[in-house]
Amino acid sequence: MLNLDSTEEIIAILAAVAILMGFAITTYKEIKTTVAEEKSKAAAIKEAEDKVKELIEYLDAKSELINTVAEANKKIENKDK
Repeated sequence: MLNLDSTEEIIAILAAVAILMGFAITTYKEIKTTVAEEKSKAAAIKEAEDKVKELIEYLDAKSELINTVAEANKKIENKDK
């Protein structure tokens, strides 16, 4: 078994603490980056959903307008007969 004097033990403990702190900091940064990416993706999905809803409303309004024009044309044709 190794016999370490007190200076070597302190250096070994400091090295271990430094390694653990580095690991913790790296993990924290990775988690922070991942959360930011997920928020960005969620915002993009929300934006796409809003655009789709707006497009659906536009198409519904256009369809309603076309139906109204078609009904008006039928009434005009029936009056002419």
